[in-house]
Amino acid sequence: MAQSETIGGATLETLTPQEVKDRFDRNEIVIIDVRTPAEFAFEHIAGAMLYPMSSFDPAKLPGQTEKAIVFHCGSGIRSKRVAQACASVGMTKLAHMEGGFGAWKSAGLPYLAVDPATGSMVSKP
Repeated sequence: MAQSETIGGATLETLTPQEVKDRFDRNEIVIIDVRTPAEFAFEHIAGAMLYPMSSFDPAKLPGQTEKAIVFHCGSGIRSKRVAQACASVGMTKLAHMEGGFGAWKSAGLPYLAVDPATGSMVSKP
């Protein structure tokens, strides 16, 4: 179940992988993956956008008038740092995925991964 905490003047919502999937399926959110390009290329959530933490600039994000932004990384640590950076520039409604991509996979949710035998992207699980 979603949890909330206050960071400065912002509310940071921590969503479970299933909550992220449900909201994404209803087109309520945009998922931003803050992992490295190599991590993303190897496996990622279909439809997620890549904005690596190493080059992340919260001032370059679009407004959140239509869809909320949910950040995710491998474990939830980098995505929380990115959310904190967003709070520091005045964004007030922030969310990240608890446990990151590892938790997404552990929950048995669908993602794309490179098939080592063919080099092609395949749907998992």
